[in-house]
Amino acid sequence: MIDASTFLRRALLADAVFSGVAALGFIFGAGAFATLFNLPEALLRETGLFLIAYTALVGWLASRTAVLRPLVLLVVVGNAAWTVGSIALLFSGAVSPNLLGELMVVAQAIATGVFAELQYLGLRKSGGAVAA
Repeated sequence: MIDASTFLRRALLADAVFSGVAALGFIFGAGAFATLFNLPEALLRETGLFLIAYTALVGWLASRTAVLRPLVLLVVVGNAAWTVGSIALLFSGAVSPNLLGELMVVAQAIATGVFAELQYLGLRKSGGAVAA
């Protein structure tokens, strides 16, 4: 366990808030977003369901003053992988979003990359091991 810096906790909280909003939007608005972005409705809904679990984990981490460093690193690496995966999805040909869909995927990839960077910086600002 390490002492989580305020910077790290705020970066995690911001990620949880944005991920939670996206989760609700994708779950309850999957049909409308599928039409708007020309993306598969199932992809959007399943992404939303995943984000519910992710939001719970990141929100829980944000609420702790002491965190497991490997768990925070998992979030950072997951965010970085999500960023790369989102861009790869656009080049894969597996989906054919319209221009608005492409912009949405790129925008959320950038946001996720920013969260990864902020969380990594926050982890570096965090204190040493916490005595049990």
